[in-house]
Amino acid sequence: MKTPLLSDVANLKCNSASEAMASGIDGCPSHLLLVEDSPHHVRLMQEAFSDVNSSINLHVADDGVEAMAFLRHQGINANAPRPDLILLDLNLPRMDGREVLVQIKSDDSLKTIPTIILTTSELDDDVITSYRLHANAYLKKPLGWDAFVSMVSNLNNFWLAQSQLTLPNHERSGTFDKQTLH
Repeated sequence: MKTPLLSDVANLKCNSASEAMASGIDGCPSHLLLVEDSPHHVRLMQEAFSDVNSSINLHVADDGVEAMAFLRHQGINANAPRPDLILLDLNLPRMDGREVLVQIKSDDSLKTIPTIILTTSELDDDVITSYRLHANAYLKKPLGWDAFVSMVSNLNNFWLAQSQLTLPNHERSGTFDKQTLH
């Protein structure tokens, strides 16, 4: 990995942490899309991410329709960044999380974004259905501030600090060619 010059870092413009890794320069903030209708849970996530990793840009959609508009750059979301990670509640108004997950995972331009179910549901059917719809993980929202911060810290450490996230590439439809595989 090349060592960046101070001038490189000062002029750094990245849309995601993935782009920073690809350029060999650390320091670009990650973009997360939180799809959550509870103002209380939104505030908890904002405060927990602020404590754990203040460089994260947390974008919030309060229902499934708004989430899909953000992801598809529709209306006021025309310049929305591609999120590095999606945190998705299941029980949402207008379009529930299961339908959002189906739309994300069936869209070639979105399906590579890791999508984590973050919900209060402990129902086996919800867990099984989420994984059948290709969720990348299923987490139950913890009770209590310390447990919430611990979960957010674990999310940050695994998904944003250790995992190799996909690079946004708007020229490729999501399929792989022979060059991509080498």
